[in-house]
Parts: sequence; structure tokens; C-alpha cells
Amino acid sequence: MKKIAVFADVQNIYYTVKEGYGCHFNYRELWRQLSEEGDIVIANAYAIERNDSQQKSFQQILRGIGFDIKLKPYIQRSDGSAKGDWDVGLTIDVMDAVASPDQKIDQVVLLSGDGDFDLLLKRVKQGYGIDTLAYGVEALTATSLIDAAVQFRPIEGRLLLR
Repeated sequence: MKKIAVFADVQNIYYTVKEGYGCHFNYRELWRQLSEEGDIVIANAYAIERNDSQQKSFQQILRGIGFDIKLKPYIQRSDGSAKGDWDVGLTIDVMDAVASPDQKIDQVVLLSGDGDFDLLLKRVKQGYGIDTLAYGVEALTATSLIDAAVQFRPIEGRLLLR
């Protein structure tokens, strides 16, 4: 059975699905679909910690589905700008997963529309021979990411919570 590693850029998925469709992403349906294709051996969801009850509830739902939650503090700068992304952390975790001699990964699944991950998907495929699959809101996903993935699946239909 195919071994699947899932890496979810929660903030990116939240905002692109909200902007593109005015609703939320259905993580349960994603899990169901991927489970039919193989064994999910790694499932990380990367989010920003804002310490509100609604977010904590959402994180518990993700844990219940099977995701490990990785949290980073939200930083509000004195000039009004904010910082809070997981690009480097997610990239390190993907590289650790594909390079691990203890666990053979057959497919890396990335949930994000962020073009910054195009080089990561190329490296995973070219350097390790591992299949890559990206999910994103098609109209809001970087063309470079779509092109870098072996397969791209648009977020639509049952993956939307309306």
C-alpha cells in the first residue's frame, strides 16, 4: 500500500478557500479521499497560534482526524505589520520525511497555493523520486506550484464545507 505524507499549510488553505469560495476546507473529506489511495503515515498541519477558543476547537478537530498540529506564535510588529508563516518549518519537515531511512514515503501531499513551495516539490521528485501531489484553490494557486507538482488537484466539490 502506498505510504502518504501530508503537509497542510493551514493559513494558506483557510484564506484561499475563504476568498475563492466563501466557505471552509473539508479536512475530513481530504483524509477520506487520501485514505482510499494509501496509508497516511505522516500528517502535519501548520498553523499560527492566536489563542482564541474557535481556533483551539478547530485544532482539536484536526487532531481528531489524525493530524499533528504544529503551532507558531503570531507576531504583531510595532509598525502594524505581522509575521506568521511556516514555509521553512514545513520545508524542513518534508525533507526530513523523504530522506528518512526508517520510513519510505511514496507520495508527498502538499496543501497550499504558495509558489514558494515549487522548488521543494521539484526537489522531492527529482532528488528522491517521490511522487508529489498539491491541493489548492486553482485560481489562487501559483502556476509555478501547479507546474512543479506531479499532480495538482483543485480544491472544489466535496472538499468544500458550505
